Amino acid sequence: MIGFPIALHIGMENFQRLLAGAHNMDEHFRTAELTDNLPVLLALTDIWNINFLDIHAHAILPYDGRLSHLPAYLEQLEMESNGKNVSLDGQQTDYRTCPILWGEIGSNAQHAFYQLLHQGTEAVMCDFIVPAQRYQDASAELQQQHQLALANCLAQSRLLALGDSILDAAEQAPAHKRYQGNQPSSTIMLKSLNPETLGELIALYEHKVFVQSVIWNINPFDQWGLSWAKSLPLNYFRNSAMKAILPWTAPPQA
Repeated sequence: MIGFPIALHIGMENFQRLLAGAHNMDEHFRTAELTDNLPVLLALTDIWNINFLDIHAHAILPYDGRLSHLPAYLEQLEMESNGKNVSLDGQQTDYRTCPILWGEIGSNAQHAFYQLLHQGTEAVMCDFIVPAQRYQDASAELQQQHQLALANCLAQSRLLALGDSILDAAEQAPAHKRYQGNQPSSTIMLKSLNPETLGELIALYEHKVFVQSVIWNINPFDQWGLSWAKSLPLNYFRNSAMKAILPWTAPPQA
């Protein structure tokens, strides 16, 4: 039923294309060698950053307004699935699992929290997501606008990695203008954003989360922390002491 409103909104033809794209990634994940397997490579990159470099934050940065809700979707996908501290054999983990995820469209994020990414004291791993092509059938002005967004995406990831060593005369700049670099990021480039590539992108992250759960030896398919948090308010309302504090919880008098 979750897919039903999507099908109503985009039509069955586009919905089938979305599913076909997801199936393509399913097959890639199932059959590709580990050295070329995109979900595995993405998962291992994150494992390295989290468990070996001790990075606790992950920013999702799409450079396309049509992906504005992707960071929120991945927040739910990853933190609800792998936000666990007990292994499959019931033992408390002595290693980190899922990091804190957040994100925003890159053009907005550049004026929000990129300052911390470039010069802050907290290490953050970033995923840049961008289509190579957009507005092919639109005006030259819109095409140039996308080229600018693409250039911004690639420039930001390069600066995060290499710091101001790529800038002329950076060594003469005062300390507060320096960029140290050495911030890890991944860049995922789609040829274009369409139902198929969106399906592939969603499935890529879903399989990545599963691979991480296998390595961390946790169950990504339950949410007991959420379940307890949902049931707790009912206990409060049944508690007589709470009724004394919150009189509106008591039944109305006859």
